[in-house]
Amino acid sequence: MQTFDELDLDPRVRQALTEIGYETPSPIQAQTIPLLLEGRDVLGLAQTGTGKTAAFALPILSRLDLDAKGPQAMVLAPTRELAIQVSEAFQRYAAHLPGFHVLPIYGGTGYGPQLAGLRRGAHVVVGTPGRLIDHLEKGSLDLTGLKNLVLDEADEMLRMGFIEDVERILQAVPDSRQVALFSATMPGAIRKISQNYLNEPAEISVKTKTSTATNINQRYVPVRGANKLDAVTRILEVEPFDAMIVFVRTKQLTEELAEKLQARGFSAAAINGDIAQAQRERTIGHLRDGKIDILVATDVAARGLDVERISHVLNYDIPHDTESYVHRVGRTGRAGRSGEAILFVSPRERHLLRAIERATRQQIQQMELPTIDAVNDRRLAKFAQSITDTLAKGGLEVFQELVREYEQTHDVPAAEIAAALAAMAQGDRPLLLEAEPEPPRREGPSFHPSSSDTETYRVEVGRRNRVTPRALVGALANEGGVPSKYIGHIDIRNEHTLIELPADLPDELLSKLRTTQVAGRGLRISRADGEFISRRPRRPARERDRGDRRPHRKGQRSPQSRGPRREDYQRS
Repeated sequence: MQTFDELDLDPRVRQALTEIGYETPSPIQAQTIPLLLEGRDVLGLAQTGTGKTAAFALPILSRLDLDAKGPQAMVLAPTRELAIQVSEAFQRYAAHLPGFHVLPIYGGTGYGPQLAGLRRGAHVVVGTPGRLIDHLEKGSLDLTGLKNLVLDEADEMLRMGFIEDVERILQAVPDSRQVALFSATMPGAIRKISQNYLNEPAEISVKTKTSTATNINQRYVPVRGANKLDAVTRILEVEPFDAMIVFVRTKQLTEELAEKLQARGFSAAAINGDIAQAQRERTIGHLRDGKIDILVATDVAARGLDVERISHVLNYDIPHDTESYVHRVGRTGRAGRSGEAILFVSPRERHLLRAIERATRQQIQQMELPTIDAVNDRRLAKFAQSITDTLAKGGLEVFQELVREYEQTHDVPAAEIAAALAAMAQGDRPLLLEAEPEPPRREGPSFHPSSSDTETYRVEVGRRNRVTPRALVGALANEGGVPSKYIGHIDIRNEHTLIELPADLPDELLSKLRTTQVAGRGLRISRADGEFISRRPRRPARERDRGDRRPHRKGQRSPQSRGPRREDYQRS
């Protein structure tokens, strides 16, 4: 099995990977990293969740000139959420690169911080196409020193209508740049871009092992990072289980979480890649014999683990690739036995949940976190049962005599003495769980229709305003919070536009959309009673006027692409 130490990465980048807990590269990382380090262009066919962010980020970081101030690498992403996630990944991998700066650039926020970041100097820029074009037009984004360009989730950018923006950016970057294009599918338009703009690319296709056993019940819990410990505590107290593996992402967290669970009264132990083989075998033996019930582990440390007692697998940290998820889940439900798999998912990790569902072709059901009342009911029942069990054992005569003597000497009722003794036995751990304060929730897109019914809506922008379908999709998805997959046919007319949207859009979302601006005008959305969408496909005016558009080679700009109007580009 190949390790990251065998790849020619910067030692400081490898140090960050070790601290994060990465031990072996995923298939796409093992194939892509050497090619990018050699300077080859790469065309990668890979699903979200295969580890492709590290596949392009690690070689980029290993070849950076930290003394140069202008952008040396740029990553194009279809959404602001992905741009933020990729930026955060770069920051983690560059933990030991002094002076490194990565700058996310996307719409929906002010230009001030982005302009300041560009003036200060960013080694890597990660952005959505529309806002990147804004900065190119303003002259605030200088790409003359760009060495690496990455197109991440190219088919998603095509689906959202950003592909022309992508082409314009490709035409604006130096001819000498290295390009890596990643896409889950390879439609004709994406293949055409690779032919026009990539230089003899190496093609990589990664197929992941995507089957999970049908006898494993898979559930997920929406939970923010700060609340994970409370969530796992509730599940361990209420969910009936025999033995459980809790998977975390880093070696350090295995030790920390195991200690915190022990402090809460659970029999837990940790295993990771740093633990000696003899200790690993001893710990697994204790799990097999029932001396411990919970094993906190990293992916590599738990490979090949087969213990009949393991009834549950809990993904404390969601894996970044679907193959790891399949391996984790496979630790339970062995030899035809039933098993339970629980997955913690934070708001920013919903795309990873969807990727796992797509790859495994299984829907993972949401699980309600046990309530505080349910936890306390369970604690009280266990407390009462412990009293019953102790009484059944007998041999309490000495203690009975002590209680009677104390009751008479101090004139204290026996019930109060029993309560004091119970408190002594409980120690510092509270008997009852109390609610922890919830962190403030960040507002963001969260609408999902309750049915497949659609309705026609009217917005007060049209051809006269030079509006494009791409601009409307971007405004509804990025500003309004309506995922692009729920946006149907768009019929642009002279003074207004008709759009198919879910029939159950809530009033508060409609109010937000009314003030959302496209082409300098508010949408003023309303239900289009009595108006019907024309099913004739419509394209933006500037597309209909192009005529025969011949493909052009790398480094050339087609006459039609010169001098785009600012309002033609979506501010994504």
